[in-house]
Amino acid sequence: MTATGRKLALIVAAIALCLGTLAPSAGAGNQPKVDVRFRTMKGFESPGTPAKYNKVGVIEVGPSDAENVLVLVPGTSASAAYFVPLAKDVVRKSKRWQVWAIERRENFLEDHSVLNQAKQGKATPKEIFDYYLGFVTDPSITKHFQFIPDADVGFARDWGMRVEVEDMRRVVKSAKQKGGEVVLGGHSLGGSMTTAYATWDFNGQAGARDLSGLVFIDGGSSPAPVSPDEATIRLQALANGSPWLSFGGIPAPYAGLFNASGSTGVKIAPNEPSLGWSWPALPANLKPPVAPTNEGQYGYALDVKTSPMGLRAAQAHLGQLKESGDPRGWDGTGALTPIQRYAEMFSGWGLQNRDGTAWYHPQRLTIDSGAIAAGNANDAQSILDVRATHGRDLPKKLRIYAFGAALGGQRVLDGATILADQSGIPHDRLVLVNGEADYSHNDPNSASPTNKFLENLTPFLNKIG
Repeated sequence: MTATGRKLALIVAAIALCLGTLAPSAGAGNQPKVDVRFRTMKGFESPGTPAKYNKVGVIEVGPSDAENVLVLVPGTSASAAYFVPLAKDVVRKSKRWQVWAIERRENFLEDHSVLNQAKQGKATPKEIFDYYLGFVTDPSITKHFQFIPDADVGFARDWGMRVEVEDMRRVVKSAKQKGGEVVLGGHSLGGSMTTAYATWDFNGQAGARDLSGLVFIDGGSSPAPVSPDEATIRLQALANGSPWLSFGGIPAPYAGLFNASGSTGVKIAPNEPSLGWSWPALPANLKPPVAPTNEGQYGYALDVKTSPMGLRAAQAHLGQLKESGDPRGWDGTGALTPIQRYAEMFSGWGLQNRDGTAWYHPQRLTIDSGAIAAGNANDAQSILDVRATHGRDLPKKLRIYAFGAALGGQRVLDGATILADQSGIPHDRLVLVNGEADYSHNDPNSASPTNKFLENLTPFLNKIG
């Protein structure tokens, strides 16, 4: 295959990921308005990293004077805006709480210029597509997104678990200043980061000493660590490769470009004919049998019934194509997750410079997660500079809520139980729910108005604060 052919193949794969993700405007109905704010704070000073990237962002949802804070950590290739719809539901049901979603430092590399214009009604779906994607196959497009050479961001090879946990530390400490209780939770890989923080050694004390609870959303830490040899091999591969994870084999930033631009396009023109469906580079297994609307295309590509297995981590129970129409629209009847809610999550609708996908996910962060091992010291930790060693020293008063879905299932519950048993945390302080039979990997965060995860989260938080 030629270089051009390989590039096109990668783009096609990226389209498969992103063109199945989001939808039109269903709105919040008569729900009361919820305050949403964004701010940054000084982060950990990672050696070699330019000062402008040594920061961490937080999307704060709910009343700023609420004393209790639920801090949420996104998973692989996800970012803070992904949690905003869920966060709004949380604060509506738990009046003394606000929710803070962490925006990791890598997201400050993203170019949201045209996406911002679209959110202001100043850019069309075609303009979004051309700027972020169309130029790759159409050389006549001269004003477009600029790729960042790996050589310019070599410092990101050090953005591993220590950098992430130290950034999280700044957020948790800020939340503690509210004077109430702080609960830390994460989805997918964010669950592993939650375990890492809780068991991290901060001057001889576990990170959980500042926490009242932990929440695991279809993610967590395996008690078995990677071997020292495997850790070394992975670091060597990282030193000779890109700083960024290839999500499902898709090189950065393509998954982010498709997810952000695709979801925003769906928000501003849900019923227009799909640009993706008519594009010859779109894989056949993502194309509905009839010409769809933007919403129809996205739903078909990400719904659990029609989405390819390779996109399992991106799926939700979204509905099905309508029985008629040209172009064919989307029918949300019987859906667990409204497709519009998915669009809001991934587009960062209503927020400037924010979306729900991390365009650049540090490989080092994923590599380091293999050494967390439920917070037990192991030989790989010294190689990876992972300091999660207080797995048997968590406060016995700590409450833990674990929800397993399609990818983690019972393993998520088992991991939470192991974490509790190691420190003698009574089982009556655990809430364990296995929803894998009904919930995809993303449904716990996106299902509405009925949401089994949220139904158990509300009383869990209210017991704490």
